[in-house]
Amino acid sequence: MASFSRVAKAMAKAMAKAKSKAKSKVKAIVKAKAKAKSNIMLEDIADQNKSRGLEMPFGQLPVLEVDGKQLPQSFAINRYLARKFGLAGKDDFEQAQVDAFGDSIKDFLHEIMPFILVVAGHAEGDKDALYKEKFVPAAEKYFPLYKKYLKEAEYGFLFKSGVTWVDFYLAEFNFTLNNLIPDFFTSHPEFKQHVDKVHALSQLQNYLKSRPETKH
Repeated sequence: MASFSRVAKAMAKAMAKAKSKAKSKVKAIVKAKAKAKSNIMLEDIADQNKSRGLEMPFGQLPVLEVDGKQLPQSFAINRYLARKFGLAGKDDFEQAQVDAFGDSIKDFLHEIMPFILVVAGHAEGDKDALYKEKFVPAAEKYFPLYKKYLKEAEYGFLFKSGVTWVDFYLAEFNFTLNNLIPDFFTSHPEFKQHVDKVHALSQLQNYLKSRPETKH
């Protein structure tokens, strides 16, 4: 399954140029697959071509580093970056709506996780049975809601005020599902249009061209 910390990474790198007056330099920290001779696991600083040993605040990734301070947990990172770069929503109430939408995607992911682990090759099981037992009921529950938001917003994003952090989250999520499930976008053209809308943002082009190709 694609790591949703990639959403935070994309937001940090893509929006930094548009918000160049921001004082803090934001650095997304991602996994490195190398070990030092001392067998200490190293972490790769995304905007630097080097690795260094790093202690995680909660003992796990993702972590965002801002001015030498570390922030763990993907949703905390997403929301911090959203507020910093104007992607949280136009006012307090819309920000709460945006957060609620993000929580619903997380709930959906939790419900389909047994299927995702198998279809992505991270666990053993009957993917066809899990698709019917886990994915289909969850999709029938959540997809009408997501499509309703896209239809009512009218502008291609989830909220009328414009792009928010949950547009990145939903687009990355559906992009991954399309890689894992044959004909996913054919069955859900609204999601394909949304992914294309997000991926067409000018601030994302450098990131999309340079990010590693992964299936999940």
